Amino acid sequence: MYREHTKAVRIGDRFIGGGHPITVQSMTNTKTEDAEATIGQILRLEEAGCEIIRSTVPTLEAAEAFAKIKKAIHIPIVADVHFDYRMAIAAIENGADAIRINPGNIGGPERVRAVVAAAKAREIPIRVGVNSGSLEKEIVAKYGQVTPEGLVESALAKVKMIEDMDYDRMVISIKSSDVRLCIAAHELIAKKTIYPLHVGITEAGGLFAGAVKSSVGLGVILYQGIGDTIRVSLTGDPIEEVRAGRLILKALGLRKGQVEVVSCPTCGRTQIDLISLAGQVEKMVAPVNAELKVAVMGCVVNGPGEAAEADLAVCGGKGEGLILKRGKVIRKVPEEGLLEAFREELEKLVDKE
Repeated sequence: MYREHTKAVRIGDRFIGGGHPITVQSMTNTKTEDAEATIGQILRLEEAGCEIIRSTVPTLEAAEAFAKIKKAIHIPIVADVHFDYRMAIAAIENGADAIRINPGNIGGPERVRAVVAAAKAREIPIRVGVNSGSLEKEIVAKYGQVTPEGLVESALAKVKMIEDMDYDRMVISIKSSDVRLCIAAHELIAKKTIYPLHVGITEAGGLFAGAVKSSVGLGVILYQGIGDTIRVSLTGDPIEEVRAGRLILKALGLRKGQVEVVSCPTCGRTQIDLISLAGQVEKMVAPVNAELKVAVMGCVVNGPGEAAEADLAVCGGKGEGLILKRGKVIRKVPEEGLLEAFREELEKLVDKE
């Protein structure tokens, strides 16, 4: 598998690549200059399972805020910089664990060299990012349009530029909002580099459409053994990005220590408010770090069968429901008490794990 053979790159207290577990990233949408708001959001993201966070650095004040932010959080923070190389250097000086730049828009080789020198002095990695929307005009002209080959050529040229500056702590990111283009580009670049890959479908859309696009794109890429860290880009609360990313990894068997929830889609046989119950159960188990499978079922047709495969299950009936533990009924509870009964049994199960 590709990810087993990529170069291991340390960022803060985490490693990307080299067969290390795939990390889930997100990006703050606060004003980075507002350190308190940014810290608050990062702490909430940590609780949701975010493992690396990125914050934009458009101003010197934002770069300086990194010093305060870094002291209050518990995960590595990446400085996202465009256009002004001085912001990258300032962010590094204020404690950034890594920087994200596009060497093509940072202001020429000498300015890239200055950023590389600052990163090298503190031994922090550089994420080299190329997006289909910012691909160089000459490369677009060469291929006639934005193509996987063009994205890969652009990214590897920038990697070589930094290698020629005697630095090799890099992570590569090639993103597109076109799912098929993104898949093809990753299939191509995985054969051409040993650097770890940051994978995502950029500008994927809102919560529903974006999660679907990201699941399809990331699912295909990750299933082929490609990708060392991911971000699900959604227009909305970054916490939803983290939840979606963890679920994608879980569905592919690439994430351990997380509760898996299965629930039936409801039908005319359903006699309880299953949609609400399933949503509440998903929220309940989201922060639980345990390798468990739970089921939320709406009737006696599929309920017992699914419950038999789950560590803990709730099966609804008319005005009441059953709590099952590994296929065996342990409680019969009125509908209004189902959620609390489920919570009690979940806590007992987690304590034993």
